[in-house]
Amino acid sequence: MIAAPGGALSEEGQARYRRDGILFPIRVFEPDEIARMSERLDALRRAASGVLPPMLIVKPHLLVPWLWDVVHDSRILDLVESLLGPNLLCWNSNFFDKAATSPQRIYWHQDATYWALSRPDALTVWIALSPSTSESGCLRVIPASHDRQLPHEESLSEDDMLIGREKLAVEIDESRAIDVELQPGEISVHHPLIIHGSRPNSSRRRRTGLALRFVASDVERTSDMRGFATLVRGRDYGNWELEQAPEGELDRAALRRQPDILRKAMQIFSAEVHRTRSHAGRTVE
Repeated sequence: MIAAPGGALSEEGQARYRRDGILFPIRVFEPDEIARMSERLDALRRAASGVLPPMLIVKPHLLVPWLWDVVHDSRILDLVESLLGPNLLCWNSNFFDKAATSPQRIYWHQDATYWALSRPDALTVWIALSPSTSESGCLRVIPASHDRQLPHEESLSEDDMLIGREKLAVEIDESRAIDVELQPGEISVHHPLIIHGSRPNSSRRRRTGLALRFVASDVERTSDMRGFATLVRGRDYGNWELEQAPEGELDRAALRRQPDILRKAMQIFSAEVHRTRSHAGRTVE
């Protein structure tokens, strides 16, 4: 058993994560919970002419109280604590929203490439808000590929969903790839160095997931600038600027704070892209 329902990872689960760099599927949210989340997300789309506005793609938990609650959900944090320890920050959250029959995809890449972290004590929790299947363009990974940082380049594709359009600059043996299929309410957990991507959504249903990025709070930014993050459990070591909860959905104070937070994040990201894109791979201890 990977984990008890809504509980910490078992020793077997922790060992599998260390070996494979990926764990799935883990049931966290009940059907009624995920249905309410989907209804609320649909309401946000309807208010913006049927699509998620850009301000809700990155760090939406700083603008929407129910997403702030998801980031702090003890069932998720118990799992994360099993892998990263008791002092935790959520330094990012992202919606990945593929419309039906969308050509959008994500090329093979490693998350940590441009994260500018002093060490890879971080992970992603990917929450399925709709069926995430091979047909709908689910996450795909190369298991046990998280031993080193590899060089990346720009994909130059208009269909690339990543902000930096990053993709690996080396050939990948795709015969080793597995599909991370999830049903609504299930999650996957993956290491920041595992090689992963996704294909286009060839189904007639929208595929939506919420990615939460967690890091041990004593990890520092390698950038000259400190990033912003949300303290979700344990102790703050003062390495990040701490974020505030929204008082209401898209409330004015939160909307005033968001541009500066996102601008600094993009400055750090852009600097890291410039610094690392030409570097060769290096082994991670």
